[in-house]
Amino acid sequence: MKILPVFCLLLILQQESFKQTQLKEARVKVAYEEAEDSVKKQFTDAHLSMDRFQMFIRAFKKEAVLEVWVKERNTDKFALLHTYDFCATSGVLGPKRKQGDLQIPEGVYQINHFNPVSNFYLSLGINYPNASDLILSDKKKPGNAIYIHGGCVTIGCIPITDDGIKELYVTAVEAKNNGQEKIAVHIFPSRLDAGIVEQLVNEQKADAKTSAFWKNLELVYRDFQSTKKLRLVRVNSKGEYYF
Repeated sequence: MKILPVFCLLLILQQESFKQTQLKEARVKVAYEEAEDSVKKQFTDAHLSMDRFQMFIRAFKKEAVLEVWVKERNTDKFALLHTYDFCATSGVLGPKRKQGDLQIPEGVYQINHFNPVSNFYLSLGINYPNASDLILSDKKKPGNAIYIHGGCVTIGCIPITDDGIKELYVTAVEAKNNGQEKIAVHIFPSRLDAGIVEQLVNEQKADAKTSAFWKNLELVYRDFQSTKKLRLVRVNSKGEYYF
């Protein structure tokens, strides 16, 4: 059995947690002071525990709503924790395909950046462009830097007010600090229940590519909607999502 030197043990013990590192940032500290109690109340009201939970975010562009779902470590089903309204929007229904098109992306993403010094108070970055976007979007300039953030202005991001982002940021920090490496974010044009894709295509006069993309996204939406479980979503060579 290999015994670690004392100085190595001390280094391990002295390593800061993700939460401790985040709390060194002034805005994160304020967010905890002002929003931690309300986040705890959300969990209490939903009869959920904050002990080692995992979270999942869904957003719907037409309804302008962002949902936060949570599951405890001893279950595989998620329960709705809280919802936030978009306080501004940009673009139209349909995926983001090019830098500067003002579109909020649509697809299967994850949080890839905690930004405590955002231009919009606090922000959570999503990994746009993802593998599907890189296939289906403009090859040279697909765009980037898409965030869920505070404030009420947007050119392709999802703003939920400063108060909203304080709560969401605290929840996300707690999830990551509890060991969740990947926080999934699914963004849809609308709630894609039966018949909605056809309705959207007619309303938006969508082209064949957008129609096919929405039909593909419908599979992802309906899978979670029926099971409340998150399955691993993959991307094929055509940029299509599949399980």
